[in-house]
Amino acid sequence: MSTLYAALRDRLLACTPGGPTDSDWTVTTHLEGHDLECVAASPAAPDRVFVGTFEDGLFRAQAADDRAGESSDEVDEPSADADTPSFERLETEFVSDAVMSLAISPHDPDVVYAGTEPSRVYRSADGGDSWTLLPGLTVLPSAEEWYFPPRPHTHHVRWLEVDPFDPDRLYVGIEAGAFVLSTDGGETWHERPEGSRRDNHTLAIHPDREGRVYTAAGDGYAESDDGGESWTHPQAGLEHTYCWGLAADPGDPDSIIVSSASGARSAHTAETAESYVYRRTDDEPWVRLDDHGLPVGDGVVRAVFDTTSEDGVVYALNNRGLFVSEDFGGRWERLDIEWETELETQTPRGLVALP
Repeated sequence: MSTLYAALRDRLLACTPGGPTDSDWTVTTHLEGHDLECVAASPAAPDRVFVGTFEDGLFRAQAADDRAGESSDEVDEPSADADTPSFERLETEFVSDAVMSLAISPHDPDVVYAGTEPSRVYRSADGGDSWTLLPGLTVLPSAEEWYFPPRPHTHHVRWLEVDPFDPDRLYVGIEAGAFVLSTDGGETWHERPEGSRRDNHTLAIHPDREGRVYTAAGDGYAESDDGGESWTHPQAGLEHTYCWGLAADPGDPDSIIVSSASGARSAHTAETAESYVYRRTDDEPWVRLDDHGLPVGDGVVRAVFDTTSEDGVVYALNNRGLFVSEDFGGRWERLDIEWETELETQTPRGLVALP
């Protein structure tokens, strides 16, 4: 079983396997009362966890040895237990305290990227101790057209990915307005390549398929086989095209799972939610995964997903709990983690599964 970090609207759940039986979990709650937006961690540095919030900036937890001698202006729940993360608020000079997206380079866990509202991308080369703005993003020609409908005066970097074959190749999803890529580590940017989506929510890459990039977007699913330079839109069978959550099978880059709804209102708000999960394999049409053990339909908000390196294993988080499938969506099991009633009203902000 994996260690899971589940970011909900107002808290982070750190779920660690272990106990008298294999199904037992230890769950600790962090950052209660903060408005969470994203979470990131790397299997190459599993003791270091980053959480972005909307109004309070960036938080980091790291191993006790790394924290020794450090000071911070805010610490979340200090613990004498070395296995329990303790979060500090990092001092940054970002354009705002709205940290909407995070990515850790698969080439070096000390290299971290953060995306903000309004749209900026920052890079750290020392595990979050210091940050550098990657300039030029908002002078792209289409930037004047970018806007986020609930706050139309602004926009943000919803997702970041680092190419697993090229550390200088970055993928950026702007909500809403553009897919943007860089081939030189953020020195220059290329916007809206042929066929790219405009309202990108989740981007993904695959460690075994060079050039493959996936996106789950408000204007549908798309994928690229040339590093984001051009895109195709396999939509057959995808009845709900407001896509959000996304994962690819670690053992098969042609097996993809997405969560989707008919629109934002039925995706994000529990009172009006009606979301579904679809799977696509090879060039076959999408298949809706109803009655497979993962709640979907009325009252269920769109799920977010994550995988480890284990073939076929995918984790899902929605407002009904945490779930795992060992056959990439064919059958889901609910993890035995206490799920308070109030959590059923929340929309998940991110999920990290560490092996």
